[in-house]
Amino acid sequence: MTTVHQASAPVRLDFAGGWSDVAPFTTEERGVVVNGAIELRAHAVVRPGGTGYRLVSEDLGQTLELTGPGDLAPDGRLDLLKAALRLSAQGPCSLRTWSDAPAGSGLGSSGALDVALVAALDLARGRQRSPLELAAEGCRLETVEAGLPGGKQDQYAAALGGFHRFRFEGDAVAVEPLRLDPDFAAALGERTLVCYTGTSRVSSHTITRVMSAYRRRASEVVGALHAMAELAERMAEALVAADLAQVGRLMGENWRQQQRLDRGMRTEPMARLEEAMRAAGALGGKAAGAGAGGCMFFLAGGDPGRAAHAAREAGGRLLAFRWAAEGVKAW
Repeated sequence: MTTVHQASAPVRLDFAGGWSDVAPFTTEERGVVVNGAIELRAHAVVRPGGTGYRLVSEDLGQTLELTGPGDLAPDGRLDLLKAALRLSAQGPCSLRTWSDAPAGSGLGSSGALDVALVAALDLARGRQRSPLELAAEGCRLETVEAGLPGGKQDQYAAALGGFHRFRFEGDAVAVEPLRLDPDFAAALGERTLVCYTGTSRVSSHTITRVMSAYRRRASEVVGALHAMAELAERMAEALVAADLAQVGRLMGENWRQQQRLDRGMRTEPMARLEEAMRAAGALGGKAAGAGAGGCMFFLAGGDPGRAAHAAREAGGRLLAFRWAAEGVKAW
């Protein structure tokens, strides 16, 4: 019987600093991101054997039958899965992937999938790597082998789980776990509402525009990236201090800075959702990930039920979640 190898890795909520983890900003300056992993996972299943490759993406509704390694060149069809097979040097197999989060959610599902792919293919090849090594290889998979622009926070959150402050400078990644008071973490989870706007987006398009502006030294973009890195430092302090009000304020300020990066950052559905949540007493909120669609998440005030009702009335789809203490798992 053919052995099946599986792995899963959690997505994340980026509380502050996202965008400052993206090159070329990180190659010239220091980015800082604070995020927390959540139990919505990306999954990869490898079944070695056969004479070719069968690739299945349940999220995209695509299946490819390939005859051999020569067919793994990028052509716009399941290129991330092909890149993972090239990078691992895996022989003939079937490879199936899916995510618990909606496509284009902004929750870092592609980064989580990078890590799940690396871990599952490592298992199939009889290789073991540490979570930090899996994170680094996941970054390499996406930005180098697959050639997709993006940052590094998603892969590190997926590999490690928990809450972290990450500092990115050149190729170096400094990892600092954040130890939250358990009661505060529970309250934060109860007050946090993750709302899918119903509009998926391709973050690489927005990233390309923003980083092109950074290369031109557009003052608005440069200033916003610096401001968000500084806000991430303050966010780490607020989380450790169990200061809900400050966490909400910093989320709102991060979102204001993020909107300076690109005029398409906030869509009409996002604007309607933000207005409704503000009226319902939210302490703050922001886009998840790159913005320009996908999810937003908010910190409710004293009545989470009222905020949840307002989100639904504004067209948001609430995603149930809990904090993920554990990162990537493979079996």
